Amino acid sequence: MQAEHEAQFQEFVKARWTRLVRTAYLLTGDAQLAEDLTQTALAKAYRSWRRVSRSASPEAYVRRMLVSCNSDRFRKRRVKEALTPSPPDVPGPDEPSSRVDTRGVLMAALAELPPKQRAVVVMRYWEDLSEAEVAEVLGCSLGTVKSQASKGLAKLRAVPGLAQAMGGPGRPRMTSGQGGGR
Repeated sequence: MQAEHEAQFQEFVKARWTRLVRTAYLLTGDAQLAEDLTQTALAKAYRSWRRVSRSASPEAYVRRMLVSCNSDRFRKRRVKEALTPSPPDVPGPDEPSSRVDTRGVLMAALAELPPKQRAVVVMRYWEDLSEAEVAEVLGCSLGTVKSQASKGLAKLRAVPGLAQAMGGPGRPRMTSGQGGGR
């Protein structure tokens, strides 16, 4: 039975590693920290894989662990992080954020959001989760997701140059994979 759970977990990690690291990167703004955060969340998931695999959505369960691990990071050390204006790696051509300039502006703008608003905006508009799914992942009410998304988007809209970088005048347009939601 243990071998079966081990195989299930390995399959889960292979299928979702890239997406989880991408989410972690959007939460942290640092590629190495994103991988560390993902590994920490997956290590916790591995220790309780039987319970995780029996949940309605193991991916949502692990994503919640990812957000919790990120929050723990701030609780343990209150260190102000300064994100660089551009990401360290050039995205692949199939990534929705393949425009490096846009990605840098977006990452800098996301870094200015409080952690809860950043988590809601990333889950809702980058990961394209429904409001109910975000509420489940973050362990909060639907109203909290709506209000945090509204406040986060309002702050993003106020960032000079973000609207132009996202391809339009005025308000930033979030498209599938870069926002827009369901």
